[in-house]
Amino acid sequence: MIEAEDGEQAWEKLQAEPVRVVVSDWMMPRSDGLELCRRIRAGRAKDYTYFILLTSRDATEANQRAAADAGVDDFLTKPLDLPELWTRLRVAERILGYTTQVRQLEELLPICSYCKKIRDDQNYWQQMEGYINERTGSEFSHSVCPDCYTSVIVPQLAEIKAATAPRTPPHGERPH
Repeated sequence: MIEAEDGEQAWEKLQAEPVRVVVSDWMMPRSDGLELCRRIRAGRAKDYTYFILLTSRDATEANQRAAADAGVDDFLTKPLDLPELWTRLRVAERILGYTTQVRQLEELLPICSYCKKIRDDQNYWQQMEGYINERTGSEFSHSVCPDCYTSVIVPQLAEIKAATAPRTPPHGERPH
């Protein structure tokens, strides 16, 4: 468990040691819980962080909307009821397990074993370079590695040379 005295210190500690569940007070010095949650959401961490906001404010529609807009996953009012927090932490555990499974599924690329095309979400098969370019903006330049040059290119060149070499007739025969 990591503790912090205020929102700025919490943010600094989260940068040094990411955590999967944050339980934060809404009202804190230097940076409140909503701002801490916004920073976490904007940070684009590899793993999802489940955020529970504690507050002494009323659970009005406006307060709940402000919390949801900041990216808060759960909202608890004070005084804190420990069995209720335990239940919410169990829900967080399940949701974090699901987010890990979804991330793992999204990391799998359906790729053709033969032509190496990749299937996208619309069931369209495209060249690997195009697929990666659409998602990352990466550009590709093509070349041939030394192993492929030796095992593929050299034999192909030898076949072409053999196929295009002039044939010399056997000894004693005249060309037609």
